[in-house]
Amino acid sequence: MGKDFYTALKDRRSYYGISKESVVSDERIQEVIKEAVKHTPSSFNSQSARVVVLLGEQHDKLWNITKETLRKIVPADSFGPTEDKMNAFGSGYGTVLFFEDQSVIENLQNQFEAYKDNFPIWSQHSSGMLQFVVWTALEIEGFGATLQHYNPLIDDEVKQTWNVPSEWKLIAQMPFGKPTFTPGEKEFQPLDQRVKFHS
Repeated sequence: MGKDFYTALKDRRSYYGISKESVVSDERIQEVIKEAVKHTPSSFNSQSARVVVLLGEQHDKLWNITKETLRKIVPADSFGPTEDKMNAFGSGYGTVLFFEDQSVIENLQNQFEAYKDNFPIWSQHSSGMLQFVVWTALEIEGFGATLQHYNPLIDDEVKQTWNVPSEWKLIAQMPFGKPTFTPGEKEFQPLDQRVKFHS
């Protein structure tokens, strides 16, 4: 690893300028994402996270699907910025699709009635942690990424195109690629207003 965790934590940003150039092998990308999925915590060790990784032409196909889906609902005279954004995401090397397996969640709801209402919430917590782990891991490897949410608009076509089980609920999309520019400085609110210590 080129960076320690704390450096990667600070450097992880939303990179909207990305290219199709890869910085590591596809095998390394697969290894990093599998490790993230394996070791990210989940409630009751449910391991409900599911991931689909799209590279090359499959990545391009996703953002073409998203663009054409949005074209149907965004007025033509204002579609330009939306198309530019989709093209920017499509200019990357790949996309990670994050899902949660609803059958796992429903099974837990049936087993533990007292926590029934919480399992969908905890599932989102776990997915959020996985998204962060993958995002930071890609940063360590030298990729830039962003987190996008075009679900549920694209859900049906995504499932049909990549033969995704119906029980998998799409949560987020993470396009990534080699950064083509560095984001500006990030502003932070005062930490004493956000963190309280008691001893």
